[in-house]
This record gives sequence, structure tokens and C-alpha cells, in this order.
Amino acid sequence: MRNMKHEVANELGITLNQGYNGNISAKDAGHIGGNMVKKMIEAQERQMSGGSRF
Repeated sequence: MRNMKHEVANELGITLNQGYNGNISAKDAGHIGGNMVKKMIEAQERQMSGGSRF
């Protein structure tokens, strides 16, 4: 999950530090979390339809 969080943040242009990131805005944190959920749902849907895992 940590790798996914950093990957999504990087895609969105949001800089995360290793460890605590209490300095980012709630808006940015929400964007990161929302995009993580979206990617997890897409991966699960592909898996359930017999497609590749990622």
C-alpha cells in the first residue's frame, strides 16, 4: 500500500516524504486516497473478469 500511495502521489504531482506526511493538505490527501481506491477497484474488476492482474 505504501508503494501505491507514493506512486499515486507522484502521478498527481504531490510530494510525499517517507514516514509522516501531516504537512499535506486534506484536499491532496483525499486526492491520493481516492485515486488509490479507484486503482484497487479497477484491478479487482480486471481480476474478476479474467484479465491481467495489473
